[in-house]
Parts: sequence; structure tokens; C-alpha cells
Amino acid sequence: MSSVNTKHKDCLFRFIFGYPENIEWTLSLFNAISGTNYNDPSAIEFNTIEDAIYLGMKNDISFIFFLLYELDLWEHQSSFNPNMPLRCLIHIAQLYDKFIQENNLNRYSRKILKLPRAKFYCFYNGTEDQPEEKILKLSDSFGENSDSDLEVRVKMININYGKNKKLMDSCQPLKEYAWIIEMVRQYEKTLKSLEKAFDFVLSIIPEDFVIRKFLLAHKAEVKGMFLTEYDEKKQRKLDRDEAREEGFEEGIAQGRMTTATAMLKEKLPLSLIMKISELSEIVIRGLAEKINVAVVQG
Repeated sequence: MSSVNTKHKDCLFRFIFGYPENIEWTLSLFNAISGTNYNDPSAIEFNTIEDAIYLGMKNDISFIFFLLYELDLWEHQSSFNPNMPLRCLIHIAQLYDKFIQENNLNRYSRKILKLPRAKFYCFYNGTEDQPEEKILKLSDSFGENSDSDLEVRVKMININYGKNKKLMDSCQPLKEYAWIIEMVRQYEKTLKSLEKAFDFVLSIIPEDFVIRKFLLAHKAEVKGMFLTEYDEKKQRKLDRDEAREEGFEEGIAQGRMTTATAMLKEKLPLSLIMKISELSEIVIRGLAEKINVAVVQG
């Protein structure tokens, strides 16, 4: 596919819905989430910032829909991210700056600039249970008593198979994508291999699926980005687990130091402090020197 940017690795969702070759599918999804029935794909102009990489993957789609003069920013997430409004705020600022430059607009003009309205959507298909729809707000980051003039709202849509039936029935490519992801998850449990599960699911895609021909034509690319996306998610989980473990160990160590400090100040014998705190004599003597107390032998 000629327009694929080889500098980054796309997520599968973006590969299906974020390229001009599949613009009819983009329009189908736009109509489904907007409740519209437009049929002219040429009204869509992609303006995705190609260098905006999130956690090693390219998972965003942005475009202007000129019939409504609307700038849509779509994000795909396989892990729930409550900070999506902040990410969208930063991203939309870049998109508006790009729009102003490309259209030779003067941001210092005495006349108000006519900009396309912004709409934010997050398409979620992680394994953590989430509602079918949820509004994420930037103001939630400011605290309950904040009186901020800034707000960003992102509609998070659960696109796991079986969720949002009306939406899925309105967009066949999305329904098929959700089916594929669900089938891979199910067969991975049986085949004990994500790669084997993905190969098998590709081999059993129903003949009438509209995205079937496209996926099979780009099988190597699709498989590569799917496995990369999975690996990125798995690595993030390992990093989080490791961070929690390190934090737990640091907490234990700090607790032992706090216990030893209190016992030193109470002038309890060294042997008892060593037994209770499980710290070595050298560490305890160093601590005593630091807080300027004498070590009681015993």
C-alpha cells in the first residue's frame, strides 16, 4: 500500500480506517458515530500528524469533514487511558496550527478566524471492562473545586465485539474488525499462541466480510502490526508490574528504616532493633550517626 508510512508501526485499527485507500470505511464509521448518512468520501481530507507516536504505536486518525466543517480526532486504545482529554488537547493544538499554516491564515487578524469545530473520539477495545460509552473530561484532572476556563470532552466508545450493537450494525467494517479481534483472543486460549491464533482467524474470515480482501492482500503487514501492538501492550504491563514491585520493595525498606529510627530514639538495645527491623548492624549504626543518637549495646 503506497501511502503507508514506514517510519512507524500502525495499529490495525488505524490501518483499516486511517488511509485514503479505505476512505469509504472511514466515512462509514463517521456516519455511524455521528448519526449521519453522507455518501461522498471526497468530503474527507486526512490531516494526521505522522510524527505523533503514542507508546511506540501510531494509533490516531485525524481529518477534516468539509460538509460539516468539522475536524475529527480519533484515537484507538487497547488500554483504558483516563488522560485522553489531555492528549487530545495537545494534539488538537498541533492540528489547528497546521491548518492555519496550510491555509495562510493570520492568527493576529482583527477578524475572527473560521476554524473547523473539533470532535474527539476514543475507540476502546481493551480487555478491562468498560461501559459502551463514556465521556472523559479534562476538568476531571483539575480537582473538584477548580474553576477552570478550559475543557475538553472525549467520547470513549467501546468497540469490543458484542458492545454497541447499533453502532456496529451501522458500520460493517467496524463490526468485522471487532469480530477479528475477539476471535483472535478466543483462539489464542486454545492454540496457546497469538501468532497461530491470528493466522487461523485470517484463514476463516467469512467470504462476505468487506475488509477480508484488504487484510489478506496485506497479510504480512497486518500480522506484523497486530503482533507489535500486542507486544507493546504486554511490555507496558510488565513495566507497570515491575514498577509496582520496586515501589513495594522500597516501601518495605523505608518502613524498616522508620522502625529502626523510632527504636534508636527510644534507646532500645541494638540486638532488638536488628531483630525487629531486619537491618544489619552497619546500617543501624549509620542511621544512629545520621540522627545523632547513641547505640545501646545489648
